[in-house]
Amino acid sequence: MARIKNVELPGEKHTCIGLTAIYGIGRSLAKTICEKTGVNPAKKIKDLTETEITALRKEIDNHLVEGDLRREVQMSIKNKMEIGSYEGVRHKKGLPVRGQRTNRNAHTRKGRGKVVANKKKVSK
Repeated sequence: MARIKNVELPGEKHTCIGLTAIYGIGRSLAKTICEKTGVNPAKKIKDLTETEITALRKEIDNHLVEGDLRREVQMSIKNKMEIGSYEGVRHKKGLPVRGQRTNRNAHTRKGRGKVVANKKKVSK
């Protein structure tokens, strides 16, 4: 099994698909990396030679992936919260950030509904 950026790549998958297991690498970037290194994208990861894996590692080092990318995204969110931008306020409140409706479908961000106790009516 190939290990790149402390991520164990799935051996049964094609190189192009297996590279997407690394945070920050999608399908198009994986294809570009395969083209630049000269690795066949249809080749299974378990069949890669050491020289091909080394070439992939060197090419991936040129891109912002895994821990560095996660850190940059978190810093960006933190910065928006500090300056008080609209997106930052939405992050603070735990609401959807990108303009989605909240009155019926934001359960992923908002969580389950809060139960409000019913007051019993006083009978006369």
